[in-house]
This record gives sequence, structure tokens and C-alpha cells, in this order.
Amino acid sequence: MQKDLGDYRKSYEKSELTEASVKENPMEQFQKWFYETEASDGVDEPNAMTVSTIGLDGFPKSRVVLMKKFTFEGFIFYTNYHSEKGRAIEANPAVCLSFFWPNMERQVIIKGKAEKIAPNLSDGYFESRPHGSQLGAVVSDQSEVVPSREYLEDKLMDLEQKYNNKEVPRPEYWGGYLVRPISIEFWQGRPNRLHDRIRYSLQEDFDWKIERLAP
Repeated sequence: MQKDLGDYRKSYEKSELTEASVKENPMEQFQKWFYETEASDGVDEPNAMTVSTIGLDGFPKSRVVLMKKFTFEGFIFYTNYHSEKGRAIEANPAVCLSFFWPNMERQVIIKGKAEKIAPNLSDGYFESRPHGSQLGAVVSDQSEVVPSREYLEDKLMDLEQKYNNKEVPRPEYWGGYLVRPISIEFWQGRPNRLHDRIRYSLQEDFDWKIERLAP
């Protein structure tokens, strides 16, 4: 099997990113770009991000998850702590997050350390989820081998009966992670592949150093 993609090209011309225009704090710059992406209506899920971890087998692995909150502290997402990504984070909390918003010709790449959020915060978010999503979190032994889809559907049916008109408790193995950034890079596509790359790096005094990177 072979397909030549050498002619797949696009000229990026929608915007620019300069040192004079960026915010002093990268989370404020992220908020600005996120809101602009939301307002563009060109991305179905602007909160979709790639989470990359180093697995227990020594290999990196990336998967797309949904960011559920961002603050000055960092970025929050939820998952099964016993999943492959959860076990990887437990062993090595250094992770990379990346957002790609093609209609805006923008990327954001975040390096940071992931840590579990407080249980009461995970409780609050779990309670806000639709009933079916709550049951799905209980049904799935995420990343484990299962015999068939019917096996999962049968488990779901049993839980639907068990929790009919009842509150579904949050499993202790399911909750949120906060990724505290140490580096955030903003990438803006530009003509002739001379893209704008502005990187914020956290310093020992907790200020952010702003640098331009070659494309």
C-alpha cells in the first residue's frame, strides 16, 4: 500500500503572533485564543486536546480527551485512574497536552506535571454528568481487554436496573487531573512556512519567560 501526499499543501495566512501582542501570562493568552476559537464556530469541540504520556512499557502514547476546565493553575480533565493513561501518570506525571484548531491555523503545546484534583471536586463534576455517562464510567474497566461489546452492554443493562431512579456514586478510581504547566507554546501558521512560535517558560521565581522560536 502506498499513497504520495507530497502535494498536500496549504498556505497559512489568517493571522500573526508577535511578542508585542501576546499577554504576559500564558493562561490569559490561552483564554484569548480559546474564546476566539469558540466564537469562530469552526471547531466542533475546541476543548478536545491530545494528552501524551510515557507508558509503563517505555513508549509514548497520545490520545484525545476533553478538557473540562482551565484556570490560572492549569488544565483539568477527567478519566479512570486505573486506565493505561492513569497508570502512566502515576508512574511519571510529566505529560504533554496539545490543542489543534485548524480553522484558526493555530496550535498550543503544553508541557507540565499532572496531579489528582481533590475528591470533592471530582464528586462535583461527576454529579453534573448525564446519568448514562455516569453509568459508563462505572461499567468500563478502561484499557482492559473485554470479550465483546455485548459484554459491556450487558453490564450497562444491569447497572441501569440497579440505579434506576437512584444516584450513581462516583467510583473512587475515577476522577480529575490538573496539569500544571511549566511550558506553553503558541503556534500561529504563517505564509511560506515562517510560522510564529511564542513559548512561555516558567521560571524559578514563578514568572514566565517569553521567547520566539524558529519555525
